[in-house]
Amino acid sequence: MTLLHPPLIGACTLALASLLAPMAQAADMGQTAPSFELPGHKGPIQLSAYKGKTVYLDFWASWCGPCKQSFPWMNDMQKRYSSSGLRVIGVNLDQKTDDAKAFLADTPAHFDVAYDPEGKTPKSYGIKGMPTSLLIGPDGKVLMVHQGFKEENRPELEKQIKQALHLKD
Repeated sequence: MTLLHPPLIGACTLALASLLAPMAQAADMGQTAPSFELPGHKGPIQLSAYKGKTVYLDFWASWCGPCKQSFPWMNDMQKRYSSSGLRVIGVNLDQKTDDAKAFLADTPAHFDVAYDPEGKTPKSYGIKGMPTSLLIGPDGKVLMVHQGFKEENRPELEKQIKQALHLKD
């Protein structure tokens, strides 16, 4: 049996890590947001179509209590800041699209909604809980990652949006 010399083990580990790195696409701050194309309620939604815009990307599900609270706020943000370049995208993760549509009948979205019943997009973004939102700059880089949604989060989230849009506080 041949044992690898410790420096050689380190080199092998480093080489393996560099090969696997392109596969890992967790969306960390400063990184380019992973691209996606998903069916939406108004047709396909591709993140690349929003290049040059500031995107508030929100992962949600019909069974998520805080998600129900976040929708009116996201509607307000879309209305108030769309003329400044903000686009809100909600990515629904329900396995049954009918569950999402029932949620939307009670809690309408005045922003783009995409459906990912297979859950591939949250995996590429490294999403661990819902709701989780990301703010993505016009250059496609992640500016902010926020998990959960509470009333007291609203001012800080809006401040982040305004900063990304280069608006005065």
